[in-house]
Amino acid sequence: MSTERTNELYHLLLSKGYPKELCAEIAYKHMNTDYTATRMLGYLYRITNPRVEDLIDEMLAILSDRDALVQKKEYERAQAVINDIYNNGL
Repeated sequence: MSTERTNELYHLLLSKGYPKELCAEIAYKHMNTDYTATRMLGYLYRITNPRVEDLIDEMLAILSDRDALVQKKEYERAQAVINDIYNNGL
């Protein structure tokens, strides 16, 4: 299921002349959330015509940031449970 942002990303990539298969792979497989698509759109609006290599590097950096954020939230939830146990016991 694609969102408005992923569709916007797909069409922007196409308009910049990237191959259709690459555009679909980036927009619908990897940048398929509003968060990641918005980050990639921001990059594409700042950098007018990045090379394919730079585009892929940015995609990987965005995915890495997203994964780090997810992991941080998981650690915070785990720490909250531990703190609750320390404060209230089992």
